[in-house]
Amino acid sequence: MLEDYEEFTPSQIKLLERFVTNTKSSVFVLRNLPEVIKGALFSRYSRSSLGLRTLLLKEFISNSDETGFDQIAGSDTEDPNEQLIAIKKAQNFYDRILDGYGDDSIGELGGAHLAVENISMLAAKAIEDSRLGGSPLEKSTRYIYFDQKVKGEYLFYREPILMTSAYRSLYINTCNMLFDTYAKLIAPLTAFMEARFPKDPESSKTAYSAALRAKVLDCLRGLLPAATLTNMGFYGNGRFFEYLIHKMHCHNLAELQELAKHSYEELYKVIPSFIRRAEPGHKHHKTFQQFTEAMQSELKAFAEQTNANVQSNDEPGVRLISHDPDGVYKVAGALLYAHSNTSLEGLVDLAKKLSEEDLGRLLDAASVCRENRRQKSPRALEHATFTFEILADFGAYRDLHRHRILTQERQLLSCDYGYYLPQELIDSNLSGDYCAAMDAAKEAFDTISKELPEEAQYVVPMAYNIRWYFTVNLRALQWLCELRSSAAGHPSYRHIAQVMAREVARVEPQFERFFKFVDYEGYELGRLGQEQRTAQKLGLE
Repeated sequence: MLEDYEEFTPSQIKLLERFVTNTKSSVFVLRNLPEVIKGALFSRYSRSSLGLRTLLLKEFISNSDETGFDQIAGSDTEDPNEQLIAIKKAQNFYDRILDGYGDDSIGELGGAHLAVENISMLAAKAIEDSRLGGSPLEKSTRYIYFDQKVKGEYLFYREPILMTSAYRSLYINTCNMLFDTYAKLIAPLTAFMEARFPKDPESSKTAYSAALRAKVLDCLRGLLPAATLTNMGFYGNGRFFEYLIHKMHCHNLAELQELAKHSYEELYKVIPSFIRRAEPGHKHHKTFQQFTEAMQSELKAFAEQTNANVQSNDEPGVRLISHDPDGVYKVAGALLYAHSNTSLEGLVDLAKKLSEEDLGRLLDAASVCRENRRQKSPRALEHATFTFEILADFGAYRDLHRHRILTQERQLLSCDYGYYLPQELIDSNLSGDYCAAMDAAKEAFDTISKELPEEAQYVVPMAYNIRWYFTVNLRALQWLCELRSSAAGHPSYRHIAQVMAREVARVEPQFERFFKFVDYEGYELGRLGQEQRTAQKLGLE
């Protein structure tokens, strides 16, 4: 055990044991403390010679009259409403600590778990655009049937502007039609899949059923409109939530504005000091809003003036549109850097003078020993960057969008670039209903988008293609391609991951070695292997 130099009296130890996991070691975890206390404590800690436990005792517990510690930390049985009242009483103290002991990074010292339910898939993507500092999980379209009705209605977002417009009936009828088609095709497609991929006697019944369901729902998810309601749960630090609320308040969609209001209200009950600047009347939010509105207005006006002069490639697919031709030398130089006593610039120049064989040996040193995709490559790979533009279905985008360590941007959802048609629907002769639904959705979108282009996004089915770009370094791309090409993945995003890896190897063959766990195979019941392993772990038949 790592020894600690602090000594505490028996009474202090008894007091501390409730709030720290260890009173003797120099390594311990805080517990049973609200986020506001943990954040303020760490803020003060960064400018104190005292240990964290001593600081907790002297400046927070002993100073309870000002800090409200006794009421905030409370007891295990204390009414949570009383704790909230105590936090508000002591707010000036905590705000003073947080304002006086750090920059915006102090907002990362406290966090909260936020659940947002019955929001559209479109809103979920807008929330997940704020990727750093937050860890989201969203309701899955491959494990859950989306054909349920509540009080006789399918679960999709009734957008308030559309609901008060001349397009109300068109919008509701189109969404209902999409859900009707989705529900109608589940049984016949399941029967077709069962006949095409009969259960192996050696396979678990539970695993087979789960893999079959995932296959069916993967094929049909393209019918779900972006208005489909989903649930999200995510953990985020205070800095993440403050910026997220700023952005949602400034969003053009009423749904995001409403989410900003309610998120602020609920988070203020738990981490008020961390998100107070996102309150609509706060000077920080007002300046953020002014900046956002002015920027968006100028960019939109400029785009409208110049779009007619732009040549556009509207073919679905993955295109590598830029990369650094010196990337391989930068990676090689960076690999040597920690083992050298010379400059990075000099090491990059050295790499340029190496023979192809020696350069390969150097890169092999960072790749040949990897035994699985979870063994991360060195950060030296971050010195090579690539920009891809992708035109593919919104369903695939939803899965790939969650990767955090990259720069990405998308355009508005539309029905202008065609849609993804699963081969299984063609083979089962069930594509007629699917295609008819897609065509009807496009007609509705084309009608609504002439007046309400942003609100019209809600009626776009997930199968329709969207255009977006990724600028990503080699290390992050390695993780993305190896993860998303795995057998359990959806065919559409598996294909994108495979193409991206191939494109990098095409322009820089020396980098192919870093994609050793990209799976280029095709699979019929792709999730069967993973479901079988899960069933075995759980002891299921």
